[in-house]
Amino acid sequence: MRPLECGPCRLRPWRFEDLNALVHHANSRSVWLGVRDRFPYPYTREAGETWLGRATTEHPPQSLAIVVDDQVVGGIGAMLGSDVNRHTAEVGYWLGESFWGQGLASAAVAAFLPWAAETFALSRFVGHVFSSNPASMRVLEKCGFTREGVLKKHCIKDGRYLDEYVYGRLMGDLEA
Repeated sequence: MRPLECGPCRLRPWRFEDLNALVHHANSRSVWLGVRDRFPYPYTREAGETWLGRATTEHPPQSLAIVVDDQVVGGIGAMLGSDVNRHTAEVGYWLGESFWGQGLASAAVAAFLPWAAETFALSRFVGHVFSSNPASMRVLEKCGFTREGVLKKHCIKDGRYLDEYVYGRLMGDLEA
């Protein structure tokens, strides 16, 4: 696939040479607090190698690197639904801490959704956000998502029960 231009950043498939930047930006407790536990902390070279081994073999890729000035600074992806939910995907994203608050996540999500919708024949996206992450809620809202509900004490993160906010966005013909 050709890179997706997003204004302040670019999205492209992951490459094995992204390992050092991936580990550098992903190895952050603050990043880890906003994502699912399958995203490890500490984020080791071994974890990065395992991730890149999987991400670089997907065709088409379900996960893309977020790149600024030719350096990977985060990632975005779609967890595809199946069976009766085959038209949906959950969008997930993360950024290295030094890139927070610059509009990169909003730009990446805005560019990723139409590409993923077309690539995987999707008409609906969902986003799940911990109550401790209002910045991610704002990203989804800026990108046309609507809060659809709150799952009370639905998650355990870092030993704490957290509410999980569920967001949804319809694409294409369903938007009207």
